[in-house]
Amino acid sequence: MPNSGFKVIVTRKLPDTVQSRLKELFDVEFSQNDIPLSRNELLEAMKRADVLVPTLNDNIDASLLAEAGNRLKLLANYGSGVDHIDVEAAHKQGILVSNSPTISSSDTADMTIALILAVMRRFKEGSNVMESGDWQGWAPSAFLGTRVSGKTMGILGMGRIGTALAERARAFGLNVHYHNRKKVHPDTETRLNAKYFKDFHTMLPEIDILATCCPLSDETHHILDTKALSLMKPTAVVVNTARGALIEEEALEAALLNGRLAAAGLDVLATGKNVNKTLCELPNVMLLPHMGSATQEARHEMGETVILNIKMHQDGHRPPNMCIPKF
Repeated sequence: MPNSGFKVIVTRKLPDTVQSRLKELFDVEFSQNDIPLSRNELLEAMKRADVLVPTLNDNIDASLLAEAGNRLKLLANYGSGVDHIDVEAAHKQGILVSNSPTISSSDTADMTIALILAVMRRFKEGSNVMESGDWQGWAPSAFLGTRVSGKTMGILGMGRIGTALAERARAFGLNVHYHNRKKVHPDTETRLNAKYFKDFHTMLPEIDILATCCPLSDETHHILDTKALSLMKPTAVVVNTARGALIEEEALEAALLNGRLAAAGLDVLATGKNVNKTLCELPNVMLLPHMGSATQEARHEMGETVILNIKMHQDGHRPPNMCIPKF
């Protein structure tokens, strides 16, 4: 029987297989509907839980943590990114933070390639014409896109997802450049034939495709701003499957409208669910509702990782996927 003195609260509906396993192992409470908790609801859950399982919709800042009380000891995040959690504030209050990384790397890399193909080959425009009934038949000059093979991709962030993307890029005949806080292992560079750029801005004029694969932080917030976009080729495309706030959305909108950028594929937006209407209506922009990790396999495996983190903590051990604050 689950230990009734050890309370786990989950803020969103998870896959059925994950919820069933959580119920087998813990005294667990699930959200009654699949919408984000209000701030007050989130606070009440934090006060009653030994472990809270939040998602990226739950903004857990220092002020919320200060009111949480003494019972909460672990935030076992369902997802890789923890930019919605003040990790430093949590640790100062003795609350551990874990995540579920690595799981969706290949799925997110696949989605990035899909968006690159979609915007460079003008899938949105072709699909819209077919669905509207306006297609007049094949024509030699209709919907001419851009060949992917032979182009140069710049990857911002060469972690697990960036490396998985570089592997796929090579299979598509793309040259790989990358910017990262530090160079990857020489063997990885050689295997991927990847060229390192210490300075992000120096890389931008050299590439045809920019793919963002880095976490959101103070250093990367709006890293793709007006200045950065002005350095890119007008024929270049931007694809973002990481975090919306990596891009200054107004600057991206202006670049697309003024022809200073060819196209964009966005799986994430800085405004969350409040979709930028201009971007939505542009024919050279493909928008998706944060589907990078949306495979049955990835979401199940994310849940298994969350369960492992909780179980290790319950047994008095360090969760294997601890997020360490940058004090």
